[in-house]
Amino acid sequence: MKKIREFTIVENDTLTYTLKLKLDDAGRPQYFFRNIFTPVCYTNECKPVYINFYWDLLGNYQRYDLPEGKVLTKIDHDEFKPEDYAKLQDILAKENSIFAGLNMEDLITKGTDDLSDSVDAKTGATLKTIKNEVIDGAVYTCFTLWKIAYGKAVPEMLKITETYKNDQLLHSFLADKNYHYQYWALEKVILKDGKIAKSFEQDIEKIIAGKNLFTARTALQKMGNEFFSKPQKQNWLWEVFQSSSYPMQIAILKKLMTIPLNQTLTESIADDLEKSNDEQRKLKIEILKNQAKLPARIRRILDDANDE
Repeated sequence: MKKIREFTIVENDTLTYTLKLKLDDAGRPQYFFRNIFTPVCYTNECKPVYINFYWDLLGNYQRYDLPEGKVLTKIDHDEFKPEDYAKLQDILAKENSIFAGLNMEDLITKGTDDLSDSVDAKTGATLKTIKNEVIDGAVYTCFTLWKIAYGKAVPEMLKITETYKNDQLLHSFLADKNYHYQYWALEKVILKDGKIAKSFEQDIEKIIAGKNLFTARTALQKMGNEFFSKPQKQNWLWEVFQSSSYPMQIAILKKLMTIPLNQTLTESIADDLEKSNDEQRKLKIEILKNQAKLPARIRRILDDANDE
């Protein structure tokens, strides 16, 4: 089986290029990459830039490297220094770059038709906002490469990955450390009504109990109450609560406010009131108040809490 698939991307009427998808031995997609050749033009000359870009399967830029023997240069043919290569990675990794709102014309010094590659040629607000986000002597190179990293190929990558979507891919995305993959897969496996396919329950539980607060909280909030209707699921969620960070504990308590609880969990929450801070205490009291039937012991605890 071929380990690389190639796709022709049409950038405009005069430019097409090849986007490549790396596959593993079983034909599963791994990442996208592109061997880039682009001219970077200055005052009266153009120089070729050879560079390789790598994206994840959702089109998120990951990194770059250079073909063997190739280097990047600044204006006047000065070669990039190690710190310039490191800064270029930082520039390219920044999705919300200042370049997003700029056109090539914005890099042209007023009163001339020359592209300036020095931030010193810029004046006023533009200089102040751009100076820390570019490599002096390589402004146009940074601009050109950033536009490629976030260009028309990105939505094409999403379309291609959709064609590979199956349960195996979704399981691997949910278990991946790449939070972009987890968010994408959560949207696929948790329906709008909060129901999830049984085969994905364990994946979702691992995310909720995981270390990434944002994906854990998102998964919990998306899930319907039906998932937590069984006592064992409620007790599991309370175990997660015990070992979670404070923001996740608050998210779990808010989730429990809308769920009829089993007696074991009701008693655990009531007994936990004493060691709660004000925010947690208020939420736990509301959870208990929302329960249809409370044992006499729990009602007494609740009455005492309300009297304090």
